[in-house]
Amino acid sequence: MVVIDVLNELGGMDLLANRCGLRKVPVLAMGDQVAIGQMLDPFAKLAGLPMPGAQRLSPEQLYKKYEMVFACGQRLARQFPADRFRERVIPHRERLIRTLCYHVFRIGEAFLETWGGAEYGAKIADNEPPESLAGGDDVARYGASVWARYEVWWQSLPLDERALSKVLKTYYGDTAAHQVFERVAWHSAQHCRQLAAVLESMNVMPDRPLTPEDLAGLPLPDRLWE
Repeated sequence: MVVIDVLNELGGMDLLANRCGLRKVPVLAMGDQVAIGQMLDPFAKLAGLPMPGAQRLSPEQLYKKYEMVFACGQRLARQFPADRFRERVIPHRERLIRTLCYHVFRIGEAFLETWGGAEYGAKIADNEPPESLAGGDDVARYGASVWARYEVWWQSLPLDERALSKVLKTYYGDTAAHQVFERVAWHSAQHCRQLAAVLESMNVMPDRPLTPEDLAGLPLPDRLWE
């Protein structure tokens, strides 16, 4: 088996596009079979690994986890020095700290839009923050506004809809909202882990970063920059 790191190997992304018609990672391709890693069950099945969905957190548990993630993202965004907010997150990737802070909350906002009928497209959560979100406080306030919408959404859900069995349209196929919600929760949480690491690299002590207990039950990758 030949393993290609499409992000870091020269020509890797072009190879992925030419063979699979994809420019979005993570993705696992074996022969003519492809699994997009945004949903872990088909990814694990193709890789021959145990299926991760057997002990999936309930929607209510995910909601409570996501509330902690959003609160943490707001705390961390406020800690970045203004003069470093537009630096790269890590040297060999183009994404800026400002964009990553915004992305933590934009991921969640995109889920609400998809619940409302939009398609969760490949780029729906990848847009740049508006110029009005110039500093960490601005981005944190944006995050708070998104969470306020979550509170309204959750409280307004009839009890029979809180299983999140509704099927949503996504770029990785029609998928139960429960699975999409799990995906956005761990995705935002992973970026909070990264933000805490970036603060540490600046010799800034992260304000109450997510703990192993906070993250328990979320199918996060082991490594920070997966």
